[in-house]
Amino acid sequence: VVCIAPDDPYWPALPCARDARVQLAPGGRERCDSVLSGLQRLDELGANEHDWVLVHDAARPNLADSDLHKLLSTLADDPVGGLLAVPVRDTLKQIGPDGRVSSTPDRSLFWQAYTPQMFRLGPLQQALAEALAAGARITDEASAMEWVGQAPLLVEGRADNLKITRPEDLEWLRQRER
Repeated sequence: VVCIAPDDPYWPALPCARDARVQLAPGGRERCDSVLSGLQRLDELGANEHDWVLVHDAARPNLADSDLHKLLSTLADDPVGGLLAVPVRDTLKQIGPDGRVSSTPDRSLFWQAYTPQMFRLGPLQQALAEALAAGARITDEASAMEWVGQAPLLVEGRADNLKITRPEDLEWLRQRER
């Protein structure tokens, strides 16, 4: 299921847009709204609440097959689910209200969250709905699961599963493809 704005001008021209296996759901204002819409579409298509769903951000076009297989095999019997992630490499700084460094946390405690994120359909749908109804700030599916008291498992992936958010990210990916 691809969650996309109904007036997206690029989707109709893509070859996958004509693939009968690909279903659409309306995209929302925020990622969590889009994901909830996609989960509802899976319900309509007959998915079971115990089925695993993987949520992947299209802005991460460099997902390695090995990472996907690692995620699937690691979480196959997990009671909660989890996500691809990488340990942070850089020193982190916490900023104070004055714009100055207030502390340097231990970076071994921090990981960068990536996608795909993998959870059971029913629990993820319920967690997203409850968190949104409560006005919680949900930045990814794992944060919704955390909000309802679950502890998703981090599965170490490759750092080149880069999210394309800045022009230099796209240029880096183009250089890599050459």
